Amino acid sequence: MQTPPHLSAGGTPDLRSDAERQADISARLERLPITRRVFWTRNIIGAATFFDGYTVIAIAYAMPVLVREWGLKPEQTGLILSMGYLGQLIGAVFFGWLAERIGRLSVLLFTILLFVSMDIACLFAWGAASMMAFRFIQGIGTGGEVPVASAYINEYIGSKGRGRFFLLYEVMFLFGLVGAGLIARALVPVYGWQAMFIVGLVPAAILIPLRFFMKESPRWLAAKGRYAEADRIVSDLERSATARGHVLPEPKPVPMKAVERSGVRELFSGIYRRRTLTIWSMWFCSYLVANGMIAWLPTLYRQTFNLPLETALLYGLLTSVAGVVASVACALLIDKVGRKRWYTFAFLAAPIPLLALAWIGATSPTEVLILAGLAYAIVQTITFSLYLYSAELYPTRLRAIGTGLGSAWLRLGSSAGPIVVGTIMGAAGIQYVFAAFAGILIVGALVTMLFAIETKGRVLEELSP
Repeated sequence: MQTPPHLSAGGTPDLRSDAERQADISARLERLPITRRVFWTRNIIGAATFFDGYTVIAIAYAMPVLVREWGLKPEQTGLILSMGYLGQLIGAVFFGWLAERIGRLSVLLFTILLFVSMDIACLFAWGAASMMAFRFIQGIGTGGEVPVASAYINEYIGSKGRGRFFLLYEVMFLFGLVGAGLIARALVPVYGWQAMFIVGLVPAAILIPLRFFMKESPRWLAAKGRYAEADRIVSDLERSATARGHVLPEPKPVPMKAVERSGVRELFSGIYRRRTLTIWSMWFCSYLVANGMIAWLPTLYRQTFNLPLETALLYGLLTSVAGVVASVACALLIDKVGRKRWYTFAFLAAPIPLLALAWIGATSPTEVLILAGLAYAIVQTITFSLYLYSAELYPTRLRAIGTGLGSAWLRLGSSAGPIVVGTIMGAAGIQYVFAAFAGILIVGALVTMLFAIETKGRVLEELSP
């Protein structure tokens, strides 16, 4: 049974194929400047991502107090830090799949509600087991929000300057990490660890009303055959651009192939098999190291080096700030340098300070602050920009699920990191942790050099037919 033809703007039947209609939507989006609606949509999603980053790292700043209050062993500490990441793994896969079927916006709203509700639950945790359970469920929400948001924003942006526009949004996640450090230093010594979770309730009040400002992704609507809805959204964007004095060139559609069926299997066939395995490896290696360090450092300063709580929290904050500075530089330069070249350099450069730290024995907090902070800042330029790269590797029909499954390896790496730190510290010593991290990053460098592709300046439909 054939689908009835859509009506064109003039009311006559639109007899083009589905592939041609999708290509038209894409071409019209490609020629658009950054309109006011797209700019504010990015900022609203960015606010959610800020609190996502805050929520992910809040437990690290609460942990130095919880370790003493609950008498936690290193193994328990590692499990509490890891539970959120394990939940994120499930959330990334499930909500990535769901966003392909019911749309980006509905999924985004539900994930925000889920991780905010678990913030309330964490306030009433009474021990290690309850905190693990609440952080696991909260992780399901935070794990679903970021990959779906990444697919959503990428689908609104043309190829020119896509890296800079998107990564300036992704920096909000890192600001969330820094914000958690600032809030922790100001509130935790005075009001206790619960203060971290009370602040995490803010996004519900701010973001849920603003969600109604946003429109569904036109690329996703077109991919689902809802061309008339996609056309209305793109037409509004075009009118907004011309009203502000922009002269829009004629759209130049990139030919698209008709795909009868699509699903997870397609991620492992044709050109996408190599891309999938490559991005999984990059996610895992970079996040195991980055989150293994940032989640443990405040506790390390407090327990191993016996620093005052305020100093331990300050050192953790300084490391997060270094990551933000490096990531802003990456956002401004990656469209010029290119994705593959940047990732290769970062994977090779970050092991140098880690090997130096392992060589000298990591015997003082100053050594750890400087050398581990430098390595973390370099690795952070990879971790925060891989959502951009992942979304560029897949077509619209696979973008959310591909990004979600890829970021599931982020969660595996993130959950493994604190456990690796706790295990190696207990068995051998902290300097061997840094040596292991250096080896993992070198593996990531080899995978990137051999198998990654360059995506800068290319139309999404050209990259992924």
